[in-house]
Amino acid sequence: MKYVVVSGGVISGIGKGVLASSTGMLLKTLGLRVTSIKIDPYLNIDAGTMSPLEHGECFVLDDGGEVDLDLGNYERYLGISLTKDHNITTGKIYSAVIEKERKGDYLGKTVQVVPHITNAIQDWIERVSRIPVDSTGLEPDVCIIELGGTVGDIESAPFVEALRQFQFRVGRDDFALIHVSLVPVIHGEQKTKPTQAAIKDLRSLGLIPDMIGCRCATKLEKPTIDKIAMFTHVGADQVLAIHDVNSTYHVPLLLKEQKMIQYLSKRLKLSDIHISPETSLKGEQLYNKWTELTTQHDRSFEKVTIAIVGKYTNLHDSYLSVIKALEHSAMRCTRRLEIVWVESSDLEPDTESVNKANFHKAWQLVCRADGILVPGGFGTRGTEGMIAAAKWARENNIPYLGVCLGLQIAVIEFARNVLGIEGASSCEFDSSLPIEKAAVIYMPEIDKEKLGGTMRLGLRPTCFEKGTESSIIRKLYGGEESVLERHRHRYEINPALVDDIEAKGLKFVGKDEASERMEILELKNHPFYVATQYHPEYISKVLDPSRPFLGLVAAASGTLDKILEKDLKKYENDF
Repeated sequence: MKYVVVSGGVISGIGKGVLASSTGMLLKTLGLRVTSIKIDPYLNIDAGTMSPLEHGECFVLDDGGEVDLDLGNYERYLGISLTKDHNITTGKIYSAVIEKERKGDYLGKTVQVVPHITNAIQDWIERVSRIPVDSTGLEPDVCIIELGGTVGDIESAPFVEALRQFQFRVGRDDFALIHVSLVPVIHGEQKTKPTQAAIKDLRSLGLIPDMIGCRCATKLEKPTIDKIAMFTHVGADQVLAIHDVNSTYHVPLLLKEQKMIQYLSKRLKLSDIHISPETSLKGEQLYNKWTELTTQHDRSFEKVTIAIVGKYTNLHDSYLSVIKALEHSAMRCTRRLEIVWVESSDLEPDTESVNKANFHKAWQLVCRADGILVPGGFGTRGTEGMIAAAKWARENNIPYLGVCLGLQIAVIEFARNVLGIEGASSCEFDSSLPIEKAAVIYMPEIDKEKLGGTMRLGLRPTCFEKGTESSIIRKLYGGEESVLERHRHRYEINPALVDDIEAKGLKFVGKDEASERMEILELKNHPFYVATQYHPEYISKVLDPSRPFLGLVAAASGTLDKILEKDLKKYENDF
């Protein structure tokens, strides 16, 4: 097993996740099987109870793991399916060690950060790195490990020490380190001091970088590269210049141009790993498809505008998978994507605190958009604005996609304005809501006290109903009888209202395996009005876009008929 660690210095949010994903993708083009691990030095067990406005999106895996959003990057770039154990947190490590201590596994010894915590980290990495994550079912060849946070922070100290020890446990030929640093531009001059200081701190902790990824707004000048190389004690070929590009999908191409893979192949002796001619060819095809898609996107001039009507729009990372699924779909439709962000509460005219200027601006954005998307979310705030947006899309034949809460919003709007149920709402928004007005109810099996990991989570089947062969969304799924998608919700559509809703033209074309829970809705006689209880964005891949998102973007750009003419099943083989 070969390990490539990606760490970061100077500031957080520097792009370690994209670099780690891009590195893994390039290694995959060699025909190698690649996996990835994310280390998060916070005390939470997982990301499930963290606010999207503080930490960004909570990403959900097949096994129901609620994890850091960077695992979504890995899956999208590498075409793999990870497990909750691929996200290591301080909370998980300490919980495991304390549990062993309580059972007496340490035989009365004093339990300390070194060696017990650091050993637990190393053991966890070795165990998880060998879990098969792709369709081959075979053990990976290479594991990319991203160390979250910034090296030097007190929270990450145990992990840095564990990795320092780990390099000797696995041996030099099986361990490489890439450190990502910032090169700011001040008054037109590229400054190298922050990177010099970051590498000095890293070396003092016992970790010596094999490559330095330098993030800069502009292309690194040769004198800058030479200066960094000289003062950080690495060769100039070990300094990666990662400047701003058209999209993050260009980063693998940028790294390949700088012969990153040649260096890592030599450094880790990757040529010793046996790769069959068939696997090698598949890797080459992956790179060619990736290059073709990104190059084609650069030549796209026609624009498609999607309005995201949400409640966490102040931090766009709250909807990272949604953004990526839209990007994947726009690339497939050869359109240049423009996302307009609409804070849903700004669409509510009766809110006392509403800013009139924001109200008019928000509605102007919604009315001008080619398509409207209402994503997932929790709580009451902004829901009336989402309902207003869904009503606008339904009545004006604007392509609409609702995800999770977005499906519930569409049903509430329909119940109020088509069925005539005045005050129809969700039990989430009003716990005292009369059942006859409850379009959305609490799922009976869900724990109402414990919030962490208690929702309906993970990969679950959705079965298309009989007689839905002409359904747009079913056609987008290639006419399959059922699909597997990831869920994260506590509430469901009230079964008592289903017959009345369907009688008026809003059809639940997909249900759970027991045919009891409403999973997909589609409005008859509308260009594209679809909503899903699951989160289709979680399994969208760069070369295999999510079907509901693809439908929204295609309908919004006027290319839906062209997309439906293609063999949609073949996308699944691109990875």
